[in-house]
Amino acid sequence: MTTTSAFDEIRALDAEHVMGTYARAPVAFVRGEGTRLFDSEGRAYLDFLSGLAVTSLGHAHPAVAEALADQARTLLHVSNLYYNDLQPRLAARLDVLVGGGGRVFFANSGAEANECAIKLARRHGQRNGGPERYHVVSAYGSFHGRTLTTLAATGQTQKQEPFQPLPPGFRHVPFGDVGALSGAIDERVCAVLLEPLQGEGGVVPAPPGYLEEVRRLCDEREALLVLDEVQTGLGRTGRWFGFQHSGIRPDVVTMAKALGNGVPIGACWARAEVSAALAPGEHATTFGGQPLAARAALATLDVMESEDVPGRAARAGERLARSLEALPEVVSVRGAGLLLAAELVDGLDARAVAGACLEAGLVVNALTPSALRLAPPLLVTDEEIDEAVAALAPVLVREG
Repeated sequence: MTTTSAFDEIRALDAEHVMGTYARAPVAFVRGEGTRLFDSEGRAYLDFLSGLAVTSLGHAHPAVAEALADQARTLLHVSNLYYNDLQPRLAARLDVLVGGGGRVFFANSGAEANECAIKLARRHGQRNGGPERYHVVSAYGSFHGRTLTTLAATGQTQKQEPFQPLPPGFRHVPFGDVGALSGAIDERVCAVLLEPLQGEGGVVPAPPGYLEEVRRLCDEREALLVLDEVQTGLGRTGRWFGFQHSGIRPDVVTMAKALGNGVPIGACWARAEVSAALAPGEHATTFGGQPLAARAALATLDVMESEDVPGRAARAGERLARSLEALPEVVSVRGAGLLLAAELVDGLDARAVAGACLEAGLVVNALTPSALRLAPPLLVTDEEIDEAVAALAPVLVREG
């Protein structure tokens, strides 16, 4: 007699009712605790992906869970037609972390935060340079979201092609090439949009001195510098924001992923003078900055600050990078803090390795055909890092 497992039931239900836009791995996670995930069959996994750099405090962090439960009993939602007591407090906290002197628009995701940034840059450009000043320069290999506009900004043609024609006004240059960027910024360009470290593009850090030169060019050409910190922001790279490694001052910063530790929330910070380009009614969202999400973000920031997550990420990232580099099947490790890519030797298929890791109880993903991404919670312990590398090592040997 054949019995149906809980996973089989979940997979069948998903196949019947959910759009097939994801090539899912053969596991259904139903519970999490710290750096551990548990599947529908009760098996435990070490999570070194954090839901794509989202659960930076780990799963079911008690402080965030308690804040959510309390807020759910108090006030879940109120329209942005009215004030609420949490949104401005959260905005003030983020302003301090970015560097001060700005204003914040809250959204529900990184793509929406980038939509806000692009709309803001266009309004600012057109108000200060005329109707043709709406072009945005971004980089090949970048990823800024899946909406039509953020997809147009994304420098990956394979993601764009199925949805052509995309909105006009976007130009792409090689990441790290100052000369190419200089040649692309003319009087029609309102902004340069970059990641300080390209995440989905392969965990590729900006070359030394590059962001400083970009800042100089933007000042010279009177274009805004917009930095997409959706994946790199809030401690992941060893600083609160990736741009802080270079010491520059951006005009606009977007963030999301880690901000709610799993609760959907995004934010677009802009210098006060720049933020004034959007007048009341010109941009809005129903759920952005609503009480539940804002309370989760405030609780997340409380823990992040008390635990000094940038410092922890820097120290843990060094340990993880050293341990990965010691594996014979790893050619190199790139990234910053706890956003790392392990480049594998020729002949190893990163997708097959990631699948074998999942079978071995370790969650990572194939970032490119030859590289694995590792982005564990920022509260990961030394023992958990050692355990993850110990799980990865035999997988690399077998797959090789």
